[in-house]
Amino acid sequence: MPFKRKTITTLAAAGVFAVLAASMPALGQQKGTFPNPAKPKMTPRLNLGKLSYDAFCASCHGKTGSGTDKGPTFISRIYHPGHHGDGAFVIATKRGARAHHWPFGDMKPVKGINDAQISAIVEYVRAVQKANGLF
Repeated sequence: MPFKRKTITTLAAAGVFAVLAASMPALGQQKGTFPNPAKPKMTPRLNLGKLSYDAFCASCHGKTGSGTDKGPTFISRIYHPGHHGDGAFVIATKRGARAHHWPFGDMKPVKGINDAQISAIVEYVRAVQKANGLF
């Protein structure tokens, strides 16, 4: 009997794993892209964030955070606030970041950006994430 109980437990765990794997982001996200992201309801503050995002981030991270062949989407569980908090965006922007989740290579520090712009960008990115059901 103990063998059967262990087998049932193993099968149940495998089933849970399969369900979780099936609910993971689409294959496109595994490549670092999120096609056709929803746009958040814009406010004056989010408009400022979008302007800065477009100027400093979109060339690598794509329009509305969709990702490109140069950088990943921000609409991914990897960038959920519980995994990469707002401070991670600030540090990556100021100091750069080593590649550790995606095959895009290291991110260099962003030149010519100030703290107010970074803060507005993070707010905009979080609004995009929320509009796309990340949290």
